[in-house]
Amino acid sequence: MVGRANAENGDEGRRAPSVPPARDPAVAVAEEFELARQKGTAEAFELFIARHGDDPLAEKARAELKRLSR
Repeated sequence: MVGRANAENGDEGRRAPSVPPARDPAVAVAEEFELARQKGTAEAFELFIARHGDDPLAEKARAELKRLSR
């Protein structure tokens, strides 16, 4: 209890936040595209397009989807 009180009474004992820095969104989208490509299913590409339709990788996903439908 004393240790807790001391930690609350000043900067001593304060810890840096344990929240990791935010991920780069482009990296997360690229990883998601790679997972869709690994699955290789129409459903995986459709889901990627639904989530990231404005991303440049969506065009690649659309091309893969067309290739699958042949």
